[in-house]
Amino acid sequence: QVQLVESGGGLVQPGGSLRLSCAVSDRTLDYYAISWFRQAPGKEREGVSCISATDDSKYYADSVKGRITISHNYADNTVVLQMNNLKLEDTARYYCAAPGRSSCGTAWSRDMDQYYYWGRGTQVTVSS
Repeated sequence: QVQLVESGGGLVQPGGSLRLSCAVSDRTLDYYAISWFRQAPGKEREGVSCISATDDSKYYADSVKGRITISHNYADNTVVLQMNNLKLEDTARYYCAAPGRSSCGTAWSRDMDQYYYWGRGTQVTVSS
């Protein structure tokens, strides 16, 4: 059973930074890609980033490229989402999720049905 627990959300001013973590159950990072999604009130859930287990390939939504970095932290079994230069439109609840495979694939953000495991999310609010 894959378990995912997000942390690190909070209130930050525009231009600020946050570091989100997705803590995963043992060996998950060896076998599963991990994606981050976000959902703002009244909007559909959208993909933010994905990192593959196999070759460490990384994918980013166009809206966050250059501002967000995803990485594995094997020491504490987490996937980290470093978010810099945050904007008002980054306000959302952020979720990590794992598909039933080790690679992200080019369609990583387009089909929610491919994600079998989800965390409960962490809230990010960007406000002045």
